Amino acid sequence: MKKLKHVLYMFFVAILSFSVYAQGTIEDYKRAETVQELFSNKVYHNPSEFNWVNNRYVWYKDNSQDGIVYYMVDADEKKQDIAFNHNELASQLSSFTQRRIISDSLELTNVTFNNELDVLSFQYHHVAYDFEINDAKLIQKDSVKENDKTNRSYWGGFRDDKKGKPVLSPNKTYKAYIKNHNVYISSSTSSEEIQLSFDGSSGFYYSTHLMWSPDSEKLLAYKVKPGEDHKIYFVESSPKDQIQPKLQERQYRKPGDEVDFISPQLFNVESKKQFKIPTSEIQQQYNLGSFEWSSNSNFVTFEYNQRGHQEYKVFKIDATTGKLSTIIRETSTTFIDYSSKRYKYIVNDSQEIIWASERDGYYHLYLYDVKSGKLKNQITKGKWPVRNVVHVDEKNRVIYFTASGLYDNQDPYFIQYCKVDFDGRNFKKLTFEDGNHHVTFSPDYSKFIDVYSRVDMAPVAVLKETSNKKSLLLLQKANIAALQATGWQTPEPFVAKGRDGKTDIWGIIVRPTNFDEKKIYPVIEYIYAGPHSSFVPKDFTPYYWAMSSLAELGFIVVQIDGMGTSNRSKAFHDVCWQNLKDAGFPDRKLWIKAAAQKYSYIDANRVGIRGTSAGGQNAGAALVFNSDFYDVAVASCGCHDNRMDKIWWNEQWMGYPVGPQYQECSNVVNAHKLQGKLMLMVGEVDDNVDPASTMQFADALISAGKDFELVVLPGENHTAGGEFGERKRRDFFVKHLLHITPPDWSLIYQ
Repeated sequence: MKKLKHVLYMFFVAILSFSVYAQGTIEDYKRAETVQELFSNKVYHNPSEFNWVNNRYVWYKDNSQDGIVYYMVDADEKKQDIAFNHNELASQLSSFTQRRIISDSLELTNVTFNNELDVLSFQYHHVAYDFEINDAKLIQKDSVKENDKTNRSYWGGFRDDKKGKPVLSPNKTYKAYIKNHNVYISSSTSSEEIQLSFDGSSGFYYSTHLMWSPDSEKLLAYKVKPGEDHKIYFVESSPKDQIQPKLQERQYRKPGDEVDFISPQLFNVESKKQFKIPTSEIQQQYNLGSFEWSSNSNFVTFEYNQRGHQEYKVFKIDATTGKLSTIIRETSTTFIDYSSKRYKYIVNDSQEIIWASERDGYYHLYLYDVKSGKLKNQITKGKWPVRNVVHVDEKNRVIYFTASGLYDNQDPYFIQYCKVDFDGRNFKKLTFEDGNHHVTFSPDYSKFIDVYSRVDMAPVAVLKETSNKKSLLLLQKANIAALQATGWQTPEPFVAKGRDGKTDIWGIIVRPTNFDEKKIYPVIEYIYAGPHSSFVPKDFTPYYWAMSSLAELGFIVVQIDGMGTSNRSKAFHDVCWQNLKDAGFPDRKLWIKAAAQKYSYIDANRVGIRGTSAGGQNAGAALVFNSDFYDVAVASCGCHDNRMDKIWWNEQWMGYPVGPQYQECSNVVNAHKLQGKLMLMVGEVDDNVDPASTMQFADALISAGKDFELVVLPGENHTAGGEFGERKRRDFFVKHLLHITPPDWSLIYQ
């Protein structure tokens, strides 16, 4: 049936190809290329940051139509005014810098005000200044060294447990260190050296990461039996500094690899006694860490993540006896989301722990007694998830946190701010407006600045009081008139029922600036279905990367959070378990069909999809497992077989040991099922997702006799394709969804 519809559509396109309804034209391409610049700097009175000076005053930088304005807000008097004399500062700064600086373009960095509000400190072009506000006097201070941002962190870099400096005890009496794989201490006042351990070896050595107790009487150490040394290799074909290619390598553990084994050890410094902590309960380690001494030096807590992520424990080691006991035990028949939903906070002089868990079906907070290991009470409860703990007020036993899904008539992903007592009483919602909230509290949490917006509503900034969530002062309401004058189309939040016929699935619809409801638009879905979060934008923004420019070519572009993603219920999330090929596709198809049913200009028979990384895997899976609905896909840097990707992410969702579910979800193993038009992109030195994963997918497609396009990007790491890839992606969708030959690049990109 779908093939017949395609044939009919091709006939329809042939008739209209030279009509005014043509899409994918040179003009469309040029607009797609410039739309980000077109939309930029068109939203006014939209401050991005608020900074409390003390509990009364807060300053911010506003972007008005006339330029930059710095405001100071008096929260007690409920008023705001210009923070300092902009003209005078600009004039004196011009003299110091010997360049023309105008008062409405003061781009100052590292801005601070003193408590008396009479001195403004800032940096300008790597030079520090003080501006004495009352006297309008500018004082130049020191040059500021720019931070080196060239070093890129790498996820797979292992911490070197053999390297580390000696650790000084809190009372500065001893220093502890590793020598010949064992633990030693030496006096800071003499040359005496004492060996505490004798069981370290090259294959099971003591880590240099040693932890003294607060009273300096005990020392926590741990032995390491190193896991598998797994490297990936790739060739940098076109290095900038030489003609010949370079071979690169990275440490890169994959699902099923052996990981480090950690064995905790405790030493009494005075008696030189060693307590070898039993390891019978921590044998199946994925990770052992978060070691923390109690404030009274009586015990150590640490966390145990069992391989497979279906059991997670918090243990306590008695510092006097070395006895190991369990404080908290979490279990799940699917997975414990340790990578994005792990929260522990030790309070009350180490007598209590605030702990987060999804055990009742939603992510909530619990209070535990450390001594007994018993649950004292559940702190938060309801059919909604806690999203983040903002602040723990130990003195008043109050927790400030964010949550979503609190209001039935709102988007269930909207962030709202709340507070609650440790015992679960006095739960209070601090924000309520229908939007996504970002709050900046005063130091004493008595007041806060609340900025809220939606994709279809510009930001509003309000000063509020915590005790009664009362609005004290409207600070700014964003003005988008200039943005709307460009032809900008308001993104539309759209809701449809998921596969169960009951659950609401949320997404957004993005239309081109020249949108015409009389035209027929193919659909392109921008997908990222990584189970570690949810991804549909909730805040207002003029330009959506990966969506807005693509829409300008003549498409309706959508983004959807289907089942299997996070930040709803545990059941909603569990759909991904050992089933990443699902990627919420049953929900996505229904959502797009519902949108097409509501809007006649949406053609649900011409559907494309694009994604990068986990989204690249999803885009490939759209044509491997869901070609009944998706026609065209561009998959960038995808993990097309979860056995080929990083250990932590894939074992978290696909499970351990590596079983048949990995093959069942593999685009590579199932490549013979692919139907439709596919473009694969990959950076040749991608150390996030092994580029061999894309090449193995390509190899399997070739073996299966499938036609596809492969774009290899020299020198590129983990990428959606960069400028070249974006051009290739646009052309691919125009050619195979609009059925138009793309224009020559020389006519567009000049």
